[in-house]
Amino acid sequence: MIQTIEALVDERGEIHLLEPIHLPAGRRALVTILEEKPAITIPETALLSETSLAEDWNRPEEDAAWSCFQ
Repeated sequence: MIQTIEALVDERGEIHLLEPIHLPAGRRALVTILEEKPAITIPETALLSETSLAEDWNRPEEDAAWSCFQ
């Protein structure tokens, strides 16, 4: 199955996927560089911390603590 996933390339040429992917084994990939700049730039620190913060934020205890603001 062919899958397309959006990514950003930083100033150093490193590719950062905008969503995590989970594959059963190693796969080949093709990278297409688009002409236009991304509409919204996401700071690299936000991309790097998203997974670790999600572990803490996506818990029932956290939902209960913030439920009074909904």
